Amino acid sequence: MASHRRPKQPSRTRVTVLTATAAAAVALTSQAAHADPKPTKSEVKAKVDKLYHEAEVATEKANGAKEQQDKLKKQADALQDKVARGQDELNTLRGELGSLATAQYRSGGLDPSVQLLLSSDPDDFLDQASALDQLTAKQAESLQKIQAKQRTLAQQRQEAQGKLADLADVRKTLNENKKKYQGKLADAQKLLNTLTAAERAKMAEDEQRASRAAGDRVELGNEVPASARGAAALQAAATQLGKPYVSGGSGPNSFDCSGLTQWAYAQAGVQITRTTYTQVNDGVQIGRSALKPGDLVFFSNTSHVGLYAGNNQVLHAPYPGQVVRYEAMEYLGAFQFGVRV
Repeated sequence: MASHRRPKQPSRTRVTVLTATAAAAVALTSQAAHADPKPTKSEVKAKVDKLYHEAEVATEKANGAKEQQDKLKKQADALQDKVARGQDELNTLRGELGSLATAQYRSGGLDPSVQLLLSSDPDDFLDQASALDQLTAKQAESLQKIQAKQRTLAQQRQEAQGKLADLADVRKTLNENKKKYQGKLADAQKLLNTLTAAERAKMAEDEQRASRAAGDRVELGNEVPASARGAAALQAAATQLGKPYVSGGSGPNSFDCSGLTQWAYAQAGVQITRTTYTQVNDGVQIGRSALKPGDLVFFSNTSHVGLYAGNNQVLHAPYPGQVVRYEAMEYLGAFQFGVRV
C-alpha cells in the first residue's frame, strides 16, 4: 500500500543558502558579461607611449628644478659667506671703538678748564686736548662705519633667508616631479605586465624594426652640417650610441634626451642649458626643411629633443628601458621646430 505521507519541506536555513548562492552566481555572470575586455597589444602600446611622454615631461621639469636648485644654492652659499665676513669686519670695528674709548678714559675725566689750571705745562695740555678732539672724531667715524656695516649685514641676512626659502620651494618641486616620473613609469610597467611574454616580445620586435637601434647600419646621406660646432656635437653624440636612458642622466654613462644634447655640445666647446624648455632658446629656430646635421630638433610640445643626423634621422636618448640610438623623425611624435646653436 502506497504511503500518503507529505514530503519533508526544506528548512528555512537551506532555502536562504540556496537563494544567496544563486544570487552570487547571477552577479558573477553579470560582472563577467560586463567586464572590460583585455586591452589589445596596440592599445597597451599607445597607453604606454603616452605614459612615457608624460614621464619625460616630468623629467624635464625635474631637470629644470635641479638646475634652479644648484643655482640658488650657490647664491645662498655666497651670501652666507658675505654675512660671515661682514660679521668679522663688524667685530673688528667694535674692537677698534673699544680701544678708542679706553684711550679716552685714560686721558682723564677732569673738566678741561680744571686740567689747564693744574697743568705745569699749558702747551703740553693744549696738545693733549687737540689729541682728545681727534680721538672723539675717530670714535664718531667708527660709529658711522659700524652702523653702515650693521645695515649691510641685515640686508644680506634677509637676502640669504629669501634665497634659502626659494631653495626649499624648488626642492619641493623637484621631489614632486620625481614622484610623478616614477609614478608614470610604474603605471607603464603595470600595463606592460597585462601582456603575455609573447606579446611583449612581439612589441619589442616591432619597435626595433620601426626604429633604428644602436649598432644598426643607418643611412645618413651626405648632408653638410651648418657649422663646425654642430658637426662636432653630432660626432660626439654618436660615440654614445648604446648608452642607457636614465632620467636626469647627463653623461657620460647614461643620458636623458636633453642631457645628451647638452653633453654633446659641451664636447664641441659650446655650453647650452640643461632642459628642453630652455634649449629652445639656445640658438636660432628653423623649420624642418632647413635642418642640417647637428641642429637640435624638438618634438611633442618641446618635451623631447635630439640631434638631427641627416636623411630624416635623429640621434637621441628615447625613454626608459631604451638606449641612445638613431631613429626616423616620423616615430618621434609631433615635430615642433629645429634650433641651430
